[in-house]
Amino acid sequence: MIKKWFQNIGPGTLIAAAFIGPGTVTICTLAGVNFGFNLLWAMLLSIIATIVLQEMAARLGIISQKGLTEVIREEIKHPLFKQFITVLILGAIIIGNASYEAGNISGGVLGLETVFGKLTANLGSVSVNFMSVFIGIIAFILLYIGNYKFLEKALITLVLLMSFSFLVTAIITKPNIINILKGLLVPKFPEKSIMTIIGLVGTTVVPYNLFLHASLVKERWHKKEDLSFARKDTVISIVLGGLVSMAIIISAGAIQEKGISNAADLAKGLAPLFGEFAKYFLALGLFAAGITSAITAPLAAAYVAKGFLGWNGGLKSKKFRMVWMFILLLGVLFSSIGIKPIELIKFAQIANGMLLPIIAGVLLWVMNKKNVLGEFINTKSQNSIGFIILAVTIFLGAKGILKVFNFI
Repeated sequence: MIKKWFQNIGPGTLIAAAFIGPGTVTICTLAGVNFGFNLLWAMLLSIIATIVLQEMAARLGIISQKGLTEVIREEIKHPLFKQFITVLILGAIIIGNASYEAGNISGGVLGLETVFGKLTANLGSVSVNFMSVFIGIIAFILLYIGNYKFLEKALITLVLLMSFSFLVTAIITKPNIINILKGLLVPKFPEKSIMTIIGLVGTTVVPYNLFLHASLVKERWHKKEDLSFARKDTVISIVLGGLVSMAIIISAGAIQEKGISNAADLAKGLAPLFGEFAKYFLALGLFAAGITSAITAPLAAAYVAKGFLGWNGGLKSKKFRMVWMFILLLGVLFSSIGIKPIELIKFAQIANGMLLPIIAGVLLWVMNKKNVLGEFINTKSQNSIGFIILAVTIFLGAKGILKVFNFI
């Protein structure tokens, strides 16, 4: 039984790889440094919400054998609303992922620089970081091979490496178990913590993961009997991802230096207290987090474009490759020459703030359509939990948009 499950593990691990990127590592680091273990409950709630939504996406992919974008395109009949949804999703996912790709690659670079130092060269007035190019080349090779099983195994290896690194780092700090349990089970809202709480939820419940998961499961599974494997894969992988995020919060909570702004600073801060091993483990985890997200973000964007625009062909098709190449190229460019695409990132934040509640709402609507799912539509309890999550995403989306415009 266990051997059979391990043979079926895959897509869920890629979703965990996608949400534990440098952004998650950074926000978890800041949560631990600034608030100790007090915000672990927010991560626990985020993991529960992620499991519920990703299970729906996986069920949709297996039963319908279509991606979420394809189902949306077929099921939304009103031409104006269909056009609005298409433009919003394509804009948010493709332009947004291109913006965040620079952050993914930069996060992997931070991990390498923590151990090896900087490797840059001046080309005229521009300073080029060769480590960004190195990470881009690795991501390009893995994506260009275009073999789903190979890509899956590579990402699973990196996720396990990342998980091991962060979990060992947390264990090295010898945290107080009672305080961890209090942080997990007793919700607290320390002063000035609301935006960090929003950040923890926002970096875990990721809109593009819903598209990615529905597309990936149909690459692996083709019949309804496989649904139990997909559910186990989803739950175990996302719980593992949640434990990694919590391990980062716990590691950061072990030191009280306020000058820490990212995981690379945390690695350096842990070294004097817990030895060089803590620094190396954390740096390795940050590198793996950066490179897994640098692969999954372009992949998700390509799947979204393929579904909405009705392209045929798989991972090796020219149009599919053009989308992920464009996003990867922009990420490497912005990261290697140190450009911070502020306006693009602001657009991505606004679009994603609007996108998550819309996609959660559309997903709930689709999951209740018998012509798509037959007997596998949502139960009343699944709908109840889904609508609670929808209400939370509307609140968080509104908060995020207001913050971008400096209204809060």
